[in-house]
Amino acid sequence: MGENERRMRAGDWFRPDDPVLAAASRRSALLCAHYNAPQVLAPEQGDALLRELLGLVGEGVRIRPPFHCDFGFHIRIGTGTFVNFNAVFLDTAPITIGEDVQIGPNVQLLTPAHAMDPGLRRAGWERGLPVTIGDNVWLGGGAIVCPGVTVGANTVVGAGSVVVRDLPPDVVAVGNPARVVRALGPDESGPRPGPRVSEGD
Repeated sequence: MGENERRMRAGDWFRPDDPVLAAASRRSALLCAHYNAPQVLAPEQGDALLRELLGLVGEGVRIRPPFHCDFGFHIRIGTGTFVNFNAVFLDTAPITIGEDVQIGPNVQLLTPAHAMDPGLRRAGWERGLPVTIGDNVWLGGGAIVCPGVTVGANTVVGAGSVVVRDLPPDVVAVGNPARVVRALGPDESGPRPGPRVSEGD
């Protein structure tokens, strides 16, 4: 492990223009390209590619291609989670997604944070801040979750929202920046037993 990779994994400031990190990024790009190829992969082939690409893939996880990530090894996805078309997960820091999460099309989970100081930013320094998505969350299409944000369990994030700070569990949040508009009632929140939905957005 090179110095910049060590710093990245530790959450410290690092330089992404590092040959070790570039090689890891090329590996991720190649695996994503195979996963996103025009021909339809057999389910077992897609599952095998995801397990090679990502840090953890729970049972029953489905990701509809195209899917894009920086490295893959920082991404952990819990059982039963569904990710719709064109997800972008930039994982310079851990991205942890719980169980039974519904992620709409064009959702972005972003961990890279650049320096506010213009000189340091011009020099290329950045760091990653983790993103955590709790169990049974629904991220509507086009939602963006910014570096360092946690979304609590059962919460619904409206389509097109930009989440710049933590959201508590059991709420509905919408807008740019996303704001809580109401709490979920007892008949609305919490995972339900029974058959899983076959498709989702």
